[in-house]
Amino acid sequence: MKTSVGAQVVERILHEGFAGGDADIVDELCAPDIVEHQFGLAGTGAEAIAKIKQGIREVHTAFPDLTFTVEDVATAGDTVWVRAVGHGTNTGPFFGPPTGRPIQLTVIDVARVVDGRIVEHWGVPDRFEILVRLGKLSTPPRT
Repeated sequence: MKTSVGAQVVERILHEGFAGGDADIVDELCAPDIVEHQFGLAGTGAEAIAKIKQGIREVHTAFPDLTFTVEDVATAGDTVWVRAVGHGTNTGPFFGPPTGRPIQLTVIDVARVVDGRIVEHWGVPDRFEILVRLGKLSTPPRT
């Protein structure tokens, strides 16, 4: 099955940006007037671009060996949904000092892609999963 341009753009920002540490990829893959909805990165235009780039740097510093496997992709018009699973090792600061522990996390991205660039984005990385795997948050006791 052929992957849509929108899916290719989202996959590139995951692989080359967040996993690869290339913050400059944002200038190529995001529209200058992007509307970003993701918690911690929310904003529009230049503000959003700067936050996304900073997010890439922080994630790559915390998990320099991070990789993503795209599990599911769906598209409708100019909107693409991607579910990916990331794996990495916490060797840099992330909610405190590095732990050296491996992590796994699920990320769900929804993006509107127009003319090969993300114009609007909603991202949902499972931060709770990361914090539990790093030992920084415990799971509630089962009753």
